[in-house]
Amino acid sequence: MQGSKLYVGNLTYSVNEEQLKKLFSAYGDVKEVRIIERKGFGFVEMATPEDAEKAKTALNETMFEGRTLKIDEARPPQPRTSFRPRY
Repeated sequence: MQGSKLYVGNLTYSVNEEQLKKLFSAYGDVKEVRIIERKGFGFVEMATPEDAEKAKTALNETMFEGRTLKIDEARPPQPRTSFRPRY
């Protein structure tokens, strides 16, 4: 794993950032947690890529608050393209 930022998907909407921080801190230092409201996913940044790999390996496909977590390395954001209809 190259980066230390993880995508965390399939979250229930009631999960908050403190709950995620507590869950991930068992696998290393958590630098930042950000949940995207009303979307069911978020991002967790660990202190090192090694900590991120440990957390991903341990938590991917596990149950949390009644949902199966989907965890992967976060990809950099893609630039938005403007929509232009073809005529």
